[in-house]
Amino acid sequence: MPTILGQNQYGKAENRVVKITRDGDTHHIKDLNVSIALSGDMEDVHYSGSNANVLPTDTTKNTVYAFAKEYGIASAEQFGIHLARHFVNSQEPIHRARIRIEEYGWERIETSESGSRFIGADEVKHSFVRKGQETRLTQITYDGERWEVISGLKDLVVMNSTNSEFWGYVKDKYTTLPEAYDRILATQVAGRWRFNWTDDTQRAPQWEKSYAQVRKHMLQAFAETYSLSLQQTMYQMGSRIINHRSEIDEVRFSLPNKHHFLVDLEPFGLKNDNEVYYAADRPYGLIEATILRDGCEAHIPQDLTNL
Repeated sequence: MPTILGQNQYGKAENRVVKITRDGDTHHIKDLNVSIALSGDMEDVHYSGSNANVLPTDTTKNTVYAFAKEYGIASAEQFGIHLARHFVNSQEPIHRARIRIEEYGWERIETSESGSRFIGADEVKHSFVRKGQETRLTQITYDGERWEVISGLKDLVVMNSTNSEFWGYVKDKYTTLPEAYDRILATQVAGRWRFNWTDDTQRAPQWEKSYAQVRKHMLQAFAETYSLSLQQTMYQMGSRIINHRSEIDEVRFSLPNKHHFLVDLEPFGLKNDNEVYYAADRPYGLIEATILRDGCEAHIPQDLTNL
């Protein structure tokens, strides 16, 4: 049976690059995991094995490190844009580049008062501890004319210990879950947001400021929403981002419900007044949705693991 070649891409995945910027005695860290995927006129290498149009994946790896020195890393987005533009514009057979980046945050270590004097956080210049709250993400796609930038985060665990209810749901003969009028609401946020910056004639967003503001509005919405469902809270998180950040047209969340169930203490003669819970890691409810600026179409894949 005859066959034809479908979608294909190649590149070097998970290039770990750490850039130290030395501002006198004060150091700054950018820690990235960069994955590159290139596509274009690649039929011959699949059909006949000819590598005439193939830029070696080892070269793409070397480019990551060279660009870290040549351009620095102002932001994950800007670094990815430099890479994508380079691969498409410098190699005629390459028509499209997709750069995916994970960024791992670091913060300065605040020393104790055990020494002769206390060194405040603003005086610690070269010692860091890896942040553990979330991993920052971005994906940059470029075809020589148009850009698509989707940024986001994963593994951001949040909890409201009250101001959450869950009742009034459908019940059938298999329903055993009791209604809750004061419960813990906790989730591990995986979120992506798409920028409406698409070509070089537009003014690019301030990537670092945008990430900080999106994260702030996301967390504020989570904290301030009196929740009757995780879906309601999720929608408020996305709506708040879009309403406050004009550079973003689409937000997608995947929120696992990290269930906390009250422990029955009556066998021990104790009353559990919403104080003692056990955290169930599985199975878990998984709530997902896309929130769009009115008039915009969705572009972020439903499966966030595909980014």
